[in-house]
Amino acid sequence: MTSIAPLSRRSFLKTTASGLATAGLSAAPFVTGAGRALATEPINFATWSAAVDTVKSHLAAFEAKTGIKVNYSNSPWAQYRETMITKFIGKAPVDTLWVSDSWLPEWADAGWILPVDQYKSLTDNSDVDQFCVDSMTYKGKQYGNTYYSDYMAFIYNADMLAKAGIKAPPESWAEVVDQSKITKDKGLAQWPVLISMAQESWLIEFMTAMVFSNGGRFTDDKGNAVMQDPANGAAPALRWLVDAVQKHKILSPSCVETGELAVLKAFSSGEHAFGLIPKYRLRTLNDPAQSKLAGNAKIALMPKGDKGSHATVGWMRFYGMTPRAQADAQRAADSVKLMEWFGGKADGEYKFQKMLFKDVGSGFGVKSLFNDPEIRAAYAAYGDVDLIGKQQSLARKKDVVAPWFGEWNDVNGTAWQQAIMGKVTVEQALNSSAAKWTELKKQS
Repeated sequence: MTSIAPLSRRSFLKTTASGLATAGLSAAPFVTGAGRALATEPINFATWSAAVDTVKSHLAAFEAKTGIKVNYSNSPWAQYRETMITKFIGKAPVDTLWVSDSWLPEWADAGWILPVDQYKSLTDNSDVDQFCVDSMTYKGKQYGNTYYSDYMAFIYNADMLAKAGIKAPPESWAEVVDQSKITKDKGLAQWPVLISMAQESWLIEFMTAMVFSNGGRFTDDKGNAVMQDPANGAAPALRWLVDAVQKHKILSPSCVETGELAVLKAFSSGEHAFGLIPKYRLRTLNDPAQSKLAGNAKIALMPKGDKGSHATVGWMRFYGMTPRAQADAQRAADSVKLMEWFGGKADGEYKFQKMLFKDVGSGFGVKSLFNDPEIRAAYAAYGDVDLIGKQQSLARKKDVVAPWFGEWNDVNGTAWQQAIMGKVTVEQALNSSAAKWTELKKQS
């Protein structure tokens, strides 16, 4: 999920100094607690309040293994970004921390986090999904190592399709329309399609999944707006949404007020055929205690547009390192070990990623874990692990992650909503969005 609340970034940048020079060193190998002299002070590790007990358990094992002491703090996701920026400006002691891919340009430009290219153990990406590597790379430099990732999925109601006589889920967005009309005509669903278009933090992921699968982009490789390009921009995706509401009446007009959680609850009722839903929700949808759809929520490859593919959008979270950590050789080496323990391997295996997956169903950006027997067995209880892995291999990073993203996204979301409601044309909406992007880019 993306955090989009703007925090007057340019004001913050005026009040913070540029990043300290990095320490060019590599991580030392792990040693046991008994064989390591006590550090002068502990490492300061900050996260948002997710899987706290799992983090504490893995942290206790790290301290026992290495003898390195860690001060662990967390704050709610909704306040985390603001909390950390306040700490950065106030020069509070932070060494390593969880970072959202959406904040990378802002935090990197401000010097609040620094590249980690000099630490080879953190930049071995041979087993990491490419969209994860791309998502933690900024201006050619890598800023951390990943621990969590996921993507926007296309999920269908297998029971409803069977009742409608539909033998296979749709391959294209055109087929989504056709199959939706069948289910609607047979009285199986009033609104066969569920897509959240509410102005909330998930909105850009829903939009981007549709844009990518239609073969379009919001921006080009240089970060210039192309969303307004009729052929290669966002027009086919937005036009499909407009037609779904206004022409085909397979998507409710209330989609502009329906958030991601409301879509999840609605789809779990079993009264809809198709939904754009974050992949990790598949476990909830197939849980009999939480869903009437249990056993019938299936994932399909993202439908493709006329000039598109089965591509979708992915997102990820990573471990970043601050100038404070890199300013001292011992603190840097200890921070790297902590980042390896959580984001890489601990005692030779990806323990933390597996713990998160088994405990809360969190996705991972490590390719080899799709072949792990425990992971496959857990996935088999509610999803097709091979299909899930195939879709993940087609995930791409958002192309609108920029320091001005938060300021632009409000304008963009409103423009799309107005088009969906028939208040402006598709062309007017995308021209407005592109103009705002260009304006903010020039100001940055």
